Amino acid sequence: MTTLTVDKLEPNMIVAEPVVTKRGQTIIKAGEKLTPQMIAKLTFYKIESATVEDVEEEAPVEVAPEPEPEPENPKAAPKEKKKTSSLSQPKETVKQSNTQIPYTQRLKASPAFQKFQSDYAINIAFLQKNFDDILNGNKCSTEEMLKNCESLFKSKTTIELLNMLSNMRNLEDPIYSHSLNVGLISRVIGKWLKWPLADVNLLTLAGLLHDIGKTQIPKNIIDKPEKLTAEEFAVMKTHTTLGKKILNDKGFDPRILYAALQHHERCDGSGYPRGLEEDEIDDFASIVAIADVYDAMTSARAHRDPLCSFQVISEFEKEGLQKFNTKFILTFLEHIANTYNNSRVMLNDAKTGRVVYINKSNLSRPVVQLDEGEIINLADSAYSDKFIKSIL
Repeated sequence: MTTLTVDKLEPNMIVAEPVVTKRGQTIIKAGEKLTPQMIAKLTFYKIESATVEDVEEEAPVEVAPEPEPEPENPKAAPKEKKKTSSLSQPKETVKQSNTQIPYTQRLKASPAFQKFQSDYAINIAFLQKNFDDILNGNKCSTEEMLKNCESLFKSKTTIELLNMLSNMRNLEDPIYSHSLNVGLISRVIGKWLKWPLADVNLLTLAGLLHDIGKTQIPKNIIDKPEKLTAEEFAVMKTHTTLGKKILNDKGFDPRILYAALQHHERCDGSGYPRGLEEDEIDDFASIVAIADVYDAMTSARAHRDPLCSFQVISEFEKEGLQKFNTKFILTFLEHIANTYNNSRVMLNDAKTGRVVYINKSNLSRPVVQLDEGEIINLADSAYSDKFIKSIL
């Protein structure tokens, strides 16, 4: 066994002794394999070290030297070469180039993603603490909330941030990871709209806190994998009014309260809780609503796999233009599509290629150059049965 400081711990190490907080709570059991989230949890609880099993090094395999070839006798009859089975022949190691390895695989193997994964787990823990502080009437610093998640968006391009978020979908958390994602996506939209930094920061906070009302919804409803009954959905819908009630009189900007209350309102009057229309809906709530739907669609559900960005754009194009604020939804869809221009994609017929041109009038159906060289315009009626199923 070896005791290592937290900065020396690595994923897949086996914990040899239980890790216990100062209050006696066991947060990692003996025998568990460390994950980036677990390591981040140690940092959050200010635990300085952990004891792990020693890693056994494999003994090097000795390879017998090949016998030197006998010198050829020019007068002797040529020897027949011994045939060997293909199974006994040594295999050549073929090194894959970066272009052969899927982008997602390269991303997950990168140090930047490993750091993002740890920071993300720490932020989930901080956000839960922030929610608890607000619910218990304790002081919650919005400046601290922004500073905590700064590591997730600072010095990252939009495509890096969105791709990293899309690869965090394995976290089973219906409230906190979703709230963190919506905060970050809302921030991206605010920057695309070229809003002042103060408004972008406030919009980020609105996204982080928009679903705080769900903490008051019964767990059996929040965690239910099947479709909710009419009665259960009626209870779920109360999270918007509960959210505003929780945030009232806590010193938050009114636009943060509006985001909590109105993020399920729709411009055609079909939303809740009040069935508001168009200009009756606050701008912050309108943007958080778009980020909320985008994150939900790109996340896995019990009844479906996560949708890729072009599929989400298609869904928005079908009905979202009437339901969401036009000036925000058009900016969002155009930027999302252009973010993935030049990306490698897979079509629903399993053919792969690269996006080479975005059709402004049909953002979800760009021009794609297939790997075999053929260029197809998915907006043409001849390809109506094809669509982009995943981004590679």
